Amino acid sequence: MSQFVTVQVGQCGNQIGSAFWPLALHEYGIQTTTGGVNLLKVQRNHVKHIGDLSDAFSSFFYIPNSKSKLHFQDVADLNAAKVKARAVLVDMEDSVLSRFKQGPLRQLFDQTCIVTNYPGSGNNWAIGYHVHGNAYHDRLEESVRRIIEKCDRLHGFLLMHSLGGGTGSGLGTAILKLLKDNYPHVERIVSCVYPANTQDTITAPYNTLLATQELIEYATCVLPVENKALLDICNAQINKRDNTGQTNYNASCKPFQDMNSIIVNMLLHLTSGSRFPGSLNMDMNEIATNLVPYPKLHYIFSSISPVTLSAPNMCKYMQEAKLQDEVFTNAWSRNNQLIRLDPLQSTSVILAAAHIARGNTTLTDIKRNIERFQNKSKFTLWSRDCMKIGLCSVPPAGHSSSLLCLLNSSAMSSLFKDIIREFSKLYKKKAHVHHYTQVHGFEETHFIESKENILSLCECYAEIQNMEETSISRLQVI
Repeated sequence: MSQFVTVQVGQCGNQIGSAFWPLALHEYGIQTTTGGVNLLKVQRNHVKHIGDLSDAFSSFFYIPNSKSKLHFQDVADLNAAKVKARAVLVDMEDSVLSRFKQGPLRQLFDQTCIVTNYPGSGNNWAIGYHVHGNAYHDRLEESVRRIIEKCDRLHGFLLMHSLGGGTGSGLGTAILKLLKDNYPHVERIVSCVYPANTQDTITAPYNTLLATQELIEYATCVLPVENKALLDICNAQINKRDNTGQTNYNASCKPFQDMNSIIVNMLLHLTSGSRFPGSLNMDMNEIATNLVPYPKLHYIFSSISPVTLSAPNMCKYMQEAKLQDEVFTNAWSRNNQLIRLDPLQSTSVILAAAHIARGNTTLTDIKRNIERFQNKSKFTLWSRDCMKIGLCSVPPAGHSSSLLCLLNSSAMSSLFKDIIREFSKLYKKKAHVHHYTQVHGFEETHFIESKENILSLCECYAEIQNMEETSISRLQVI
């Protein structure tokens, strides 16, 4: 089983983390009291699928001197065994991190791997990247090293942050560069939140543009998320009357925690093949190998079905084949996408695709639905017959099966065009530019370079999208 180091940066990244750790423990059948998780009622028959937790549990947690089978039931058992999360927590304000220091899971985190400062980055990418990135470089490097030294089979980094503010965008991408420089052969999977069209920060277009350029350069894979898409999913679940468990969970959540839980659900599913046994498991290194045909085209659409954390009652009474077909159909739906774009729109093409199933799903179910997907989607000339499949035996808690769909589609260029459009509206007036140029190490040309690099990426997508089939005879006269 592989091990992952989670890096949470900024207010948004640590809010995602506050939902991540209770739900990760929930998958292993360990009861917590954070954020209404108890309303989901941990099902002990789910733990029976896992058996000995030693290997699976070690993917996200470090257990000192663990030689026997694990039978953790609650937080008290974790504290008694001195279990620590494989996590680095970073924020230049301590408002969110103080919850980790005071909450029921406070002993789960190594205090030497929590990096804070006051005041914050002032919603300025340049301050986060250049000022705090340089000032805390050695301390961050040491914190990451401490966690890695406790890993036997380090597989990758999971980086969580947002791009609208200063710390998440600036310091988050500075940490990403640090990881690339120090651990170039370790996967760097980024789950980042892009601001909605109505930004709460005036400088968000600048921060987003500059951070996106760094993500293109240093990330292995990027799974972008938009708040508006998450909000739409939450509202749709609340309006469904067939799943009162999920409705109660959403109602009990702190602000944004129900939205963050959707991101966590996706990340837990993404890493399931590296944590649990399966007849056709998909390891994390296979994601980049199969979904990134060109080095910088590594932005991936993600959608999960079902998006709920607890299963609706109706699932118990549906025929299994019909249920599986519905799970696949929902995963392809735009309503289940974690970003407000349609990767299957008629004007786009699929560069690569992967379907990761968990639980009670057979290869027959997968093959039948993959054929449906190939018939309804538009692929490049070389990608239609190439479909990565993963099948993990252990289902998510509360479900019999679930599916994660990952698509590398040329429709992602719309996200980059939106970034450039929002940036240009602000930059043509030179508004707030002086806040960036007065930071040592930042030059105004960085804006233009970032814009040009993102535009060139859009051109790459357009070139692939307009690629025509060429006929080359097997015998040529030389």
